[in-house]
Amino acid sequence: MSTFARPTPHPAGPGQESVWDYPRPPLVEVRTDLLEIYLGGDLIARTQHSWRVLETSHPPTYYLPRGSFTDGALRPVEGNSWCEWKGQASYFDVLGGGLLASRAAWTYLDPVPSFAEIAGAVAVMPGRMDRCLLNGEQVTAQPGGYYGGWITADIVGPFKGGPGSDGW
Repeated sequence: MSTFARPTPHPAGPGQESVWDYPRPPLVEVRTDLLEIYLGGDLIARTQHSWRVLETSHPPTYYLPRGSFTDGALRPVEGNSWCEWKGQASYFDVLGGGLLASRAAWTYLDPVPSFAEIAGAVAVMPGRMDRCLLNGEQVTAQPGGYYGGWITADIVGPFKGGPGSDGW
């Protein structure tokens, strides 16, 4: 039998946020940070208008307007998944600089009403890109390869996705 053991949050310093202070159910925020995404050496997306989704134990996931991606960078693929908070997700292959990152981006075309503002916006798996920048800072991908959180110096964990975090 598995038991839930909430990890001890790392202390947040000045100007930092702890993912353990984020809400459950998640919250969506409009942001004006500069986001840049590179694949195959090419800049494939750039925007200063995005949304970040904040959920307990997860670094923020950023959703960009689809129009912030270069032409041809997103190719819809078959299949979907279900998020208990946002609804049905659809996927994209991401292309840039001659590289293809299979199913490395997703969108909610018709999310539940509390997430309506991200309808059609696109999130990427930062660990599958060459690099993702948030206001010029290179992002570290959320551990585990399943989630799309963006870790920066102002976000502290521990973060869901690593070994032993399935029950968080």
